[in-house]
Amino acid sequence: MGIISEFKEFAIKGNAMDLAVGVIIGAAFGKIVDSIVGDLIMPIAGKVVGGLDFSNYYIPLAGQASGLALVEAKKLGAVFAYGSFITILVNFLILAFIIFLMVKQINRLKKAEPAPAPEAPPEEVELLREIRDSLKRG
Repeated sequence: MGIISEFKEFAIKGNAMDLAVGVIIGAAFGKIVDSIVGDLIMPIAGKVVGGLDFSNYYIPLAGQASGLALVEAKKLGAVFAYGSFITILVNFLILAFIIFLMVKQINRLKKAEPAPAPEAPPEEVELLREIRDSLKRG
């Protein structure tokens, strides 16, 4: 079996399509979470800690002044941009929590399928069991 036919078989199976749809939806969902964190949560958190934007929190490593915006400070040399990391970490935690809630809900909606009732044994088997039981008693 050639590699092309193997790939064709893989791509046609439902798993590859499900994965592609999941990646596309995940990317769109990631943008929504980025917007929630960047536009709603971080401004409030920034206001609570002094009105600064977390994305501009950094420690200068190349001796430049620390009052500049992060973009300007990076132009002057290396910076330890921990504010960007905090923002991305909050994005991740929110996304992970939302995915957890979604999986929990999906698992709750999936009902355990009841085990099928065992089939009635054939008449011959029933007769043989009756004979066996009567011989044990007698």
